[in-house]
Amino acid sequence: MNIKITGSGSYIPNLKVTNQDFSNHKFLNEDGSVFNSSNDVIAHKFVEITGIQERRYAEEGMVNSDMAFIAAKKAIENSKIDPETLDYIIFAHNYGDIKHNSIQSDTVPSLATRVKHLLQIQNPKCVAYDVLFGCPGWIEGVIQAQAFIKAGMAKKCLVIGSETLSRVVDKHDRDSMIYSDGAGATVIEATNEEGGILAHESATFAFDEAKYLFFGESYNKELNSDVCYIKMYGRKIYEFALNNVPKAMKECLDNSGIAINQVKKILIHQANEKMDEAIIQRFYKLYKQSVPEGIMPMSIHELGNSSVATVPTLYDLLLNEKIENQSINKGDVILFASVGAGMNINAIVYRM
Repeated sequence: MNIKITGSGSYIPNLKVTNQDFSNHKFLNEDGSVFNSSNDVIAHKFVEITGIQERRYAEEGMVNSDMAFIAAKKAIENSKIDPETLDYIIFAHNYGDIKHNSIQSDTVPSLATRVKHLLQIQNPKCVAYDVLFGCPGWIEGVIQAQAFIKAGMAKKCLVIGSETLSRVVDKHDRDSMIYSDGAGATVIEATNEEGGILAHESATFAFDEAKYLFFGESYNKELNSDVCYIKMYGRKIYEFALNNVPKAMKECLDNSGIAINQVKKILIHQANEKMDEAIIQRFYKLYKQSVPEGIMPMSIHELGNSSVATVPTLYDLLLNEKIENQSINKGDVILFASVGAGMNINAIVYRM
């Protein structure tokens, strides 16, 4: 028995937001003081560092679970399974359902339950629950699905990664330009086909690193201090990721028995282009090898950082040949990897 992704789907919102759309924003420093550089200079430096030129925001009438439902429906149709045969729906997110122009997160019932309801699944044995694991949540959900299947507790699982980060950003914080919205979903099944999940690695660093990403007040001190927004210590996250993610990726690959030169693609969380490039360089340096050309497909330039949605969305785009000069084929070995709030790290070695 092997455990494979038998179906995938994604939802990419239609609303495009370019860097120029931030030209009238009043960016402030953490202490509330006015930022010295012009917004044009800020945007130029932003692209150099992150690679993000535009991002997608959810439409006004849509919430997180709506996007997830669309991606999930596509994944189920792609897998050709009967949704009533699903044993688990695992929904990775961070902030629940937040309506447009609202400050309240809604998580009751769980978003997984909402997706199950929207899919009109009647089977009560299909268990639906949410995962809060930061940006690596979808990968962690796949690891959990694998565990359920290995333990004989499930045969088919739906794993979703979906988020509306645009609803929790501080418009006075330059970091707000990084975040975006989107949804990706996959059906994970026990199968007799060759390939599947070969190894996984997962870790939480919380002694010093727990609050590198957190909820904090706006940089605009005139706003209500009780209303919080997503915040991060970017330099600390960058250094943490470079020091720890390549090691986790290597441990995962070594445990799989796959040689480094057999890896065809690395699908890494789309957080920051420069950071991802540096992670991949350090990973290959651990094997005393140079980075192969085209090993790391990227979606961040047009889609931004949609947290838990970046990796499953990237996978779905690759399957459907929607990333220029990039493709994946049956038999290819893929390394999934992510890092995010917690601080959490995980990786999966997977054969198509």
